[in-house]
Amino acid sequence: MNVKIEILASRKVKNLEKNVQKAIDVVPVEHLRGLTKIVCVDLISEPRIDAIQRASLPLLYHPRMGGQMAWAEIALSVIAPKKRFPRSIIARLTIKPTIAQAVFSLVAQHYHLTLARGVKKNQLEFACRSYVEKQFEKWREKEGGWRVKLFKPFKPFLDRMARKLAKRYREEAAKSKK
Repeated sequence: MNVKIEILASRKVKNLEKNVQKAIDVVPVEHLRGLTKIVCVDLISEPRIDAIQRASLPLLYHPRMGGQMAWAEIALSVIAPKKRFPRSIIARLTIKPTIAQAVFSLVAQHYHLTLARGVKKNQLEFACRSYVEKQFEKWREKEGGWRVKLFKPFKPFLDRMARKLAKRYREEAAKSKK
């Protein structure tokens, strides 16, 4: 499925279209069925959403309605805001994974709202989060480079250690509440 990528933002982000396309390439083709385009804009301009919420909304999925096919918007001024010196470097270094996360989030919403069956409304957020984590893991292994290949043998050990530390943290938090 060929998802069209439109860039209508005044802010220029280096290799934006290529990064969005790389993120889309990780997703299985059958999950994109019905999603026609991803539009990169400065700010979301949906009139049904109040202005305060629109100013901080990073992305918006538009489901299929009537004759209009499903499409999505990404607000670049929210995802990659212009900031002063130290923060601008951090924003530029993290723009590629941030855009990938945004694309995966939009595809997850599309997939679970239109194609997936058996997901209840109260479980939708959890299903979308797990979908994004799974796709981001695939994307990171594909795009990671030498650092990911170097640490891949240690990943199971680090995951076990993280689970143990999280369990210990929860136990300590429970003890301190008593």
